[in-house]
Amino acid sequence: MSEPAAQARRTFRFVVQYDGRDFEGWQVQSGPRLARTVQGELIAALESVCGEPVRVRGAGRTDAGVHAWGQVASVQLVTSLAPERIAAAVNARLDRDVVVLDVREAPADWDALRAARAKHYRYQIWNGPSRAPLLESSWHWVRETLDLGAMTESARAFLGHHDFASMQAAGSSVLTTDRTVLRFDVSGDSGAQITLDVVGEGFLRHMVRNLAGTLIEIGRGRWAPSRAQEILASKDRGCAGPTAPAKGLALVRVWDDLCDDLPPKPRSEFVSVDGSAPVG
Repeated sequence: MSEPAAQARRTFRFVVQYDGRDFEGWQVQSGPRLARTVQGELIAALESVCGEPVRVRGAGRTDAGVHAWGQVASVQLVTSLAPERIAAAVNARLDRDVVVLDVREAPADWDALRAARAKHYRYQIWNGPSRAPLLESSWHWVRETLDLGAMTESARAFLGHHDFASMQAAGSSVLTTDRTVLRFDVSGDSGAQITLDVVGEGFLRHMVRNLAGTLIEIGRGRWAPSRAQEILASKDRGCAGPTAPAKGLALVRVWDDLCDDLPPKPRSEFVSVDGSAPVG
């Protein structure tokens, strides 16, 4: 009797949501201390399902404390299970702060990082006079009333293709600091909830948190809105605002070549929204 044929390795597109509070970021880390990461949790759950080593690659890395509504990953498995069975089996093994929302089969050579076309990040600010315990885990509290008009005006400077060296974390190593911001929307109410929605083709490390920190300083009245253009032109991280805390940031969505829709088109004229108009 002939031996049964070996199962082929298959590639899947995962969409993953997680609360970043208790994670040391997305990426598995090396070192003597075993840090808890989202990628590590997914690998452990998948290996429990499949019984062999698996490969998981994200569309990008999120830092410690950063959340995700829709992180995308490419996953290679040797399995005969249908995508929905894989999702159910993995979710049964994951803790409550991470979940697989969707699994679909992808071409064999599909890679989430290479396939990413654009990403949508949201930074959330609680701008009330007192702490808001129910928002503590995912909103950055700024006590002083922020000037949304000034923040909206300053955000115009960051739209389009620029050298964002002034918004890159110190010590980063990349081939170029040029990036393209497609949308940058400021919405909400001074003295209440404020959200910053940034859509771009790619981001430098801490770029969105540095943009948020800069707009907060302008909203506080420390700098005039024109300062944003000066910061961008300086290409000097020391000229920009402080890095806003990780807990206020969430990766909302990733567009890639398997999406049914296209990323938002570049917005040549900045439009301030009141919270009713979605980004894109």
